[in-house]
Amino acid sequence: MRAVLRSERARLTALYGALLLLAGGGLVALVNVLLRNGLYGRVNGAVTTVLPGTPIDPGGHITEFEPAYRIPPGDAPTPEEVQQWKATKDVSQAVARATLEELTLVSLVALALFAVLSVWLAWWMAGRVLRPVEVITATARRLSGANLHERIDLQAPPGELKRLADTFDGMLDRMEDLVGAQRRFAANAAHELRTPLAVQRAAAEIGLAGDPEPAKVARIRERLISVADSSEHLVESLLLLAVSEEGLESVAPVELAPLVEAELATVVPAGPDAPDLVRNLAPLTVDGDAALLGHLVRNLLANAVRHNRPGGRVDVATAVTSTGGLLTVVNTGPVIEPDAVPRLLEPFRRSAARRHTAGEGAGLGLSIVASIARAHGAQLVAEANPAPGGGLTIRVRFPTEPPPGRP
Repeated sequence: MRAVLRSERARLTALYGALLLLAGGGLVALVNVLLRNGLYGRVNGAVTTVLPGTPIDPGGHITEFEPAYRIPPGDAPTPEEVQQWKATKDVSQAVARATLEELTLVSLVALALFAVLSVWLAWWMAGRVLRPVEVITATARRLSGANLHERIDLQAPPGELKRLADTFDGMLDRMEDLVGAQRRFAANAAHELRTPLAVQRAAAEIGLAGDPEPAKVARIRERLISVADSSEHLVESLLLLAVSEEGLESVAPVELAPLVEAELATVVPAGPDAPDLVRNLAPLTVDGDAALLGHLVRNLLANAVRHNRPGGRVDVATAVTSTGGLLTVVNTGPVIEPDAVPRLLEPFRRSAARRHTAGEGAGLGLSIVASIARAHGAQLVAEANPAPGGGLTIRVRFPTEPPPGRP
């Protein structure tokens, strides 16, 4: 009972019931006031003179009435007329008083019945209003990791509660995507970390079994060092991803064009199979963390070179626009379906199956870029280039306002 009294439905019922009861009481009071002011005059004007010379039947009822009349100006009323006027006044007052008493009693009874009816109507109306809230509450209580796909899908006319339910459904969509991405990340991370351990164990148990030759030991040693380097790079990438997700520790102006030029010298290789490099680096200053921005540029360029084709091309540009700074990296390469581009921004997602070859990467490059861009309040847009060039076009739009620091 206490829970019911503390519910929103009980509060709305009390509010609606009080308003209805107040309106009914005000109406009854208004009717009584108006009748009290005008009832006597109306009754007095309607009552006829019933005194002298009026026949009365054996039952005591008046059989004939003498209509009321006005005395001519200048004439004095006779004693008989005064007596008739007094009798008419007494009758009028008695009728008005009895009518008002009866009206007051009937009004009070009707008001009591209306109070009960208003409480019931208020309870029903509050239930109708709060029914969508009950649906939202029941859905929220029922949701868990196993049934996160369920939605409210409220069937109601447009309004505040309909928008609330649709907003809740949109939030569930985002939560389902985040939970799915987290599960994929955990599974892929476990797979990526388990693979080098399995290679190391196999190399140690099989390659070094018995009394191997020095040349075989050297090959196994190189293999183990390569696997260790790959594991170290994977761990460093995961740590970088975690750091970028935490936000910026410090914010300072960073000259992006010299930073891109420095990373180009270390990332883009030289040789006949190296892609053609096209620079268009305009002066650009952005607010952020210089170390994280360096990783952002390095991963973008490394991804553009690693997933290019022999004799391909890499275009790098920085520019200042009306909405802020813009960094653009365009590379040729395999043709990618437009629907597959958003998945490439998730950790451990690749455009092709992993081959476990040297320099292949951990599949975290673009996810790190996306995380660093979010930390800087920047917008990352990735688009697939059409055939025959293929590849990706990635734009990072930096805001004009500095990003917030780490709390």
